[in-house]
Formats: sequence, structure tokens, C-alpha cells
Amino acid sequence: MHRDLVFRLIIFPMLISISLSAHAEQSQDFGDYVVHFNALNTNLLSPKVAKEYGITRSNQRAMLNVAVQRKKLGTTVQPINAQVTASATNLAGQTKELRMREIKEPYAIYYISEFPISNEETLNFDLSIEPQGSDIEPLSVRFRQQFFVP
Repeated sequence: MHRDLVFRLIIFPMLISISLSAHAEQSQDFGDYVVHFNALNTNLLSPKVAKEYGITRSNQRAMLNVAVQRKKLGTTVQPINAQVTASATNLAGQTKELRMREIKEPYAIYYISEFPISNEETLNFDLSIEPQGSDIEPLSVRFRQQFFVP
């Protein structure tokens, strides 16, 4: 039980947010909110992690991971629920609508989506994040990622 708790609280978040340097976690500060995001090949996940979270491991699949946090006075940050929508467009202009699903952990909330990739494919990601309980305009994140299929 203790080992499983350590895995859930420490190991899984590290596996999701930390990967090879080409896929390093990125973040964007929006004043009261911080959005963390990354995209990586799903074959980088361990079989155990992939199975536990229903992620298909494959050289030809990738995963988008997004986490939203609210800054709080006197503390660092607090994970919050959000409405996350995402799309990815390749250099030929083909768009992939990404269906995000929520993963809740005791001290973290992630939004992930899996999608097929081709070798050397470059995708431009567009994210729209609406923090729950906020009346601000949706937060917009854009980034580019190239994928390599071994």
C-alpha cells in the first residue's frame, strides 16, 4: 500500500512531466494561474504506468499532458480543475482534435490525450484552458513539438 501511494504521488507525476530533454516539461505563467504542458511518445512510459492509466504504449502514439495550478498567498500552487480543449495541426495543415481526459491524484490533476504520430512529424498545439470557478478569459497556450518514431 505504501509503495503504491509513493508511486501515485511521486513516480507517476515525474514520469508524466519529465521525459527526455527533447520533450521537457514547459510552463506558462498567467498571473494567478500556471499551466504546465508537454507532449511525448507513449513508448517512453513504463508498461505499468501505461496500464494503470489506460494509455496505449506505442512508437507511433504520443500523449499531450496538461496541468493547471492556481497560485495561493503563502503557499506555492494548488492544482485545480479546468476545462481543457486542445488541437494539433501538422505542417500540411491537417488538424487533430484532441479529446482530453482528466486524471485526478490526491495532490495533482492532469488532463491527457493520446494521438497517432508519424516519424519526424511536427505538430503545432493550440490549448484553451478555462480554470473552474474563474470568470477570466480562457488561457491560451501554443507550442510546437517534433516527434521521432524509432
